[in-house]
Amino acid sequence: MSSSVHSKTLTAGQSSLIFNNKYESTLIMKGPGTKREIALTFDDAPDDIFTPKILDILKEKKVKATFFLVGYRIEKYPDVAKRIVREGHAVGNHSFNHPNFLDIKDTDFQKQITRTDELIRGLIGSTPAIVRPPYGNISDKQMEWLAGSKRIVVAWDVDSLDWKGLNSEEVVTNILPKVSPGSIVLQHSGTGDGGDLSGTVHALPTVIDQLRREGFKLVTVQEMLNIS
Repeated sequence: MSSSVHSKTLTAGQSSLIFNNKYESTLIMKGPGTKREIALTFDDAPDDIFTPKILDILKEKKVKATFFLVGYRIEKYPDVAKRIVREGHAVGNHSFNHPNFLDIKDTDFQKQITRTDELIRGLIGSTPAIVRPPYGNISDKQMEWLAGSKRIVVAWDVDSLDWKGLNSEEVVTNILPKVSPGSIVLQHSGTGDGGDLSGTVHALPTVIDQLRREGFKLVTVQEMLNIS
């Protein structure tokens, strides 16, 4: 998978905005603003380079985050996937091999979800409640299928843009000034060949420490949305 697959065509799930009314209980771009809570999320996990470093920082800082897992990466890096779960982080479905859902048949879309569901069930013992479409792209019919399965589609309201290979200062600048109570922050813990997420790794302690200084509690998406 080339690094280009990690580029987000949307800065805040923009194509999904049209679903906000129709699928109000299915599509979530931000949590409740009534509590000073922030959910740090990491896409494209696991890998064997950046995910372990991010997990080390989260463990040291005693933070639980949410990792959106790609199916073939679970198969390729099973020990890292198991570590994510073992250390108490939440997980969601991020497809099997990161296609743009708008470019594939609905039957293939369903296979992307169900195949990865099976792999995640092997990790946590149940079907993950949350799904994040690659690039934030999803069709009305696909959304309807997920809604019928009682799944929650989780977008984001703060995008670190870390997939661009930004340095730590740039990543921090893309996160801290833009968060508010209930923010769901998009970052990555895996990338394609030649991709560099060192900026995310180096920015993460600063992001965590500053958010805590500002009185935010760092929670998983499931905790924020009260999903069992």
